[in-house]
Amino acid sequence: MRTTDGTTHVYRRTSGLFHHYDLGDGHPLVGSSAPDFCFEDGTRLGELLRTGHGVVLDFTVDQALCPTAQQWQGRIQYAAGPVRNNLGFTALLVRPDGVVAWAREHAPAPAEFENAAARWFGATNR
Repeated sequence: MRTTDGTTHVYRRTSGLFHHYDLGDGHPLVGSSAPDFCFEDGTRLGELLRTGHGVVLDFTVDQALCPTAQQWQGRIQYAAGPVRNNLGFTALLVRPDGVVAWAREHAPAPAEFENAAARWFGATNR
């Protein structure tokens, strides 16, 4: 505890922020706490999660996931637009507890998003 490494080790073990859940997706961020992305308008992911709903973050220019995400309206909040640092991601699905359930670094396929959303948030509203 008297060194930076010791303090960091204890913090990581007790805070839960660095815990990783095996959620079955091959992406390393899936199962970890989501970074607090900040949109250009100042909105932060942490603020969006206060509703108690999941959040899909769509950083694509064409807002590729908008029509698909609307199928879970009331359970998943859709947020799109440029962020200050997207860390190389194009889209993420974040559970209400702040854990990443799905992440993509390339053009997101709506079918992949649908599978992840159905797994965590149930059938669509169709």
